[in-house]
Amino acid sequence: MKNALVIAAHPDDEVLGCGGTIARMADEGWSVSVLILAEGATSRDRSRNRPDRADEVSALAECAARAARILGARDVELADFPDNRMDGVERLDIVKRVEHAIQRVGPSRVLTHRFGDVNVDHDVVHQAVAAACRPTPDSRVAEVLYFEVPSSTEWRFGGALRPFAPDFFVDIDATLARKLQALEAYASEMRPFPHPRSIAAVEHLARWRGAMVGRAAAEAFELGRRIE
Repeated sequence: MKNALVIAAHPDDEVLGCGGTIARMADEGWSVSVLILAEGATSRDRSRNRPDRADEVSALAECAARAARILGARDVELADFPDNRMDGVERLDIVKRVEHAIQRVGPSRVLTHRFGDVNVDHDVVHQAVAAACRPTPDSRVAEVLYFEVPSSTEWRFGGALRPFAPDFFVDIDATLARKLQALEAYASEMRPFPHPRSIAAVEHLARWRGAMVGRAAAEAFELGRRIE
């Protein structure tokens, strides 16, 4: 059995970025594990820093578990790094957490954030994964893919950073419906159209990425590394 590990910053990033690919891999016999590093709630509305934050974190964990079941992922593991403040955490602590997941799962394919998103946690996760997946002779990781996240990747306008330039596509026509269903499990995180993090916008993006390569629907990635 082939193993894959999806490493995301926040609950819902894993579905937005590669939910269709997770479902397709599961259908093809892959064992897919998900690691979500930040708790995803405590940075919101700092004036409401009340005990109900813990309830919201717990609710997001339930959403993540429900989405994983819909997509067919083997398991989902949630860490508790601070939401939208991961740049204030010792980088080695994050790298060690990722390394532990890699050791546990033994993936040949790792999927994570690209570098250059507007959300700082995405960049921190990207860098931690790059360090944890360094190509040492004993590494089992043969492929690293970087996904886009609507409402973060495309919101990095101008500047010196390179825009998202996909060069690896996965046909998700058969699994797009499950990706959208998994996003419905994250109802509290979704927004009404025309927000990019809406069900309609996510479907439009999948259709456009598919049209780029002559398919009805696709997810797009930047290829970090592939060893045949």
